[in-house]
Amino acid sequence: MTADAQRWTTEPAKDSGYGRTPYQRDRARVLHSAGFRRLAAKTQVHTAGSDDFLRTRLTHSLEVAQISREMGARLGCDPDVVDVAGLAHDLGHPPFGHNGEAALDEAARSCGGFEGNAQTLRVITRLEAKVPGAGLNLTRATLDACSKYPWFRKPGQRKFGVYADDRPVFEWLRDGRDDERKCLEAQVMDWADDVAYSVHDVEDGVHGGYITFGDLLTDAGERAELCADVAATYSSESRDDLEHALEQLLADPAVAAVAGYDGGYHSLTALKRMTSVLTGRFVASAVGATQSHHGVEPLRRYQADLVVPRTVRDQCALLKGMAFRYVMKSREAEQRYERQRTMLAELVDVLTRTPQRLDPLFHPLHTAAADDAAALRVVIDQVASLTDHAATAWHRDLVEKRH
Repeated sequence: MTADAQRWTTEPAKDSGYGRTPYQRDRARVLHSAGFRRLAAKTQVHTAGSDDFLRTRLTHSLEVAQISREMGARLGCDPDVVDVAGLAHDLGHPPFGHNGEAALDEAARSCGGFEGNAQTLRVITRLEAKVPGAGLNLTRATLDACSKYPWFRKPGQRKFGVYADDRPVFEWLRDGRDDERKCLEAQVMDWADDVAYSVHDVEDGVHGGYITFGDLLTDAGERAELCADVAATYSSESRDDLEHALEQLLADPAVAAVAGYDGGYHSLTALKRMTSVLTGRFVASAVGATQSHHGVEPLRRYQADLVVPRTVRDQCALLKGMAFRYVMKSREAEQRYERQRTMLAELVDVLTRTPQRLDPLFHPLHTAAADDAAALRVVIDQVASLTDHAATAWHRDLVEKRH
């Protein structure tokens, strides 16, 4: 067995009779996991369940997996490895999306903070009930492909991919690497996530009436403000460079056709065409640029780095900025976000004081915790595992009914 196909914990040989690869087994383990099912009721941008059209973490993960698989296969990666990375990349995300992530990071300050990608590693290597002590016990190559940020928390840095107490499995999956370079499969998943997040969240925003391309096409001041937001949040490019990329994006006939969106059949067709055109372009540009730089022979693991053309990266950041500016920054959204943050903080507090209310998966872990920081981490694991609906119900039962 190659080092890439090894598992953290040795398992008995298993022969299903048709020669599944280790990576096909990994894919099945993620698809059948409890954490994957829960993504159906976790927020992407809009609250899960608020509209049948809108995406959840589950539909987003399926879209990331599809994009990853296609892009990775064209580059020569094992298609199941990049597929699994796409399916698994958000398993650690808490209720209420990135807003919930911020709330739990604050609540977990004394035990090392919270980050959705670090939590994903914890879920797939420790918390999922498949192989005792090893979570889903995925292969080394798959775990490495899931490592979007292969480093520990650093001062002043928001993103990281591993908690201190998960160091042993992290060092094992990195197989002796002491740098922070991501394998090609992780880079493919990361770009697929950016593409899906940016394009599909804008699609949802247009459908929901939050984003109006007609305003951007006619209002130079609004375009400038959008670019300023993006320069401050999603891109290191200057506002002027972003404005140039935005002009190119808005000049695309597929984008311009959505300017008068009214929710009717022809508008929905135009919206879906825009989504398809932009996704195809962003993927093809990265594949083409990578092959131009590294050659067309199959590439995988640490043989190459993904190359994404600057204009494409800028346009992806602009789409992210649209979702941020017009959906996430709305006054209505901020009031909802504040309620959600308070809800999660109060849940952590009440469960810290009454750990007997933890569910049967987490209560024994809390009892066995070596110190207060380890006990708090178990509480954070419990709250992070909840869906949006479950977090609301737990808060109602544990907090609201006591007042």
